[in-house]
Amino acid sequence: MHVFVTGATGFIGLTVTKELIAAGHQVSGLARSPEKAKALAAAGAEVVMGSIQDLDGVKRAAARADGVIHLAFNHDFSKFVENCEDDRRVIAALGSVLEGSGRPLIVTSGTLIANSAPGRLASEEDEAINSEAHPRAASEEAARAAAAKGVNVSVVRLPQVHDRARQGLVTFAIGIALEKGVCPYVGDGQNRWPSAHILDTARLYRLALEKAEPGATYHAVAEEGVSFRDIAEVLGRQLKLPVRSISPDEAKDHFGWLAVFAGFDAPASSALTRQRLQWQPKERGLLADLAELEYAGW
Repeated sequence: MHVFVTGATGFIGLTVTKELIAAGHQVSGLARSPEKAKALAAAGAEVVMGSIQDLDGVKRAAARADGVIHLAFNHDFSKFVENCEDDRRVIAALGSVLEGSGRPLIVTSGTLIANSAPGRLASEEDEAINSEAHPRAASEEAARAAAAKGVNVSVVRLPQVHDRARQGLVTFAIGIALEKGVCPYVGDGQNRWPSAHILDTARLYRLALEKAEPGATYHAVAEEGVSFRDIAEVLGRQLKLPVRSISPDEAKDHFGWLAVFAGFDAPASSALTRQRLQWQPKERGLLADLAELEYAGW
């Protein structure tokens, strides 16, 4: 299968690209700079120079492909709402060239978008909250709109994706801890973040593409919930910084934009995903990677 991958040079995208190529697929990947293009070409992919802001270019690349995996997202949180609406437009553009063809489109979202009761494991069957409540839900709203127009679209919801170099939102928490000299958790720190290793995540994207199940939602969750206190304690040991509890008000000052996530309890299940895709995570867990984190350069 010829697969067009947006975000193909990113942390997850490059690993997905390598997974697809290893499985015998042909990949064309979007790259914004010559430097990123070199890494993509070295992985064996065809390079498509451009960005997700060039909707016409994105549509041309998608029109040539047998399937599309959309991973690109601007993680500049200073303009988060704008970036989420940009994602809505990109998904609509991709869908416009896939309508009625049966060719799969895999859209990326997050497990935090699942509208589950507080403290309950979020399920693949939980509908997404709306974008007024959380701007990132724009991606799933766009996926539903594309499905209504006859696009074979499915959604992969991501947890904290990690290896020994990067760990999703934990990466930002590390930077803040080093800046402020402490590794805090909020309250008793028993709020949980789901996680998955990058290699397990890449394999799930490939299986979702090959399954091409219209309207499916998958959770790339290997660990249903790792407590934020456990995360803080591992970081404290590795960074040689004090670990302590802080109040929700203190969290706003310490974490800034990350405060809303730092105290949020958001465990998630992948039981249905494992059953539907025969996906079995096998890589090391988040705390194990944090315990051997490549801290050089922080």
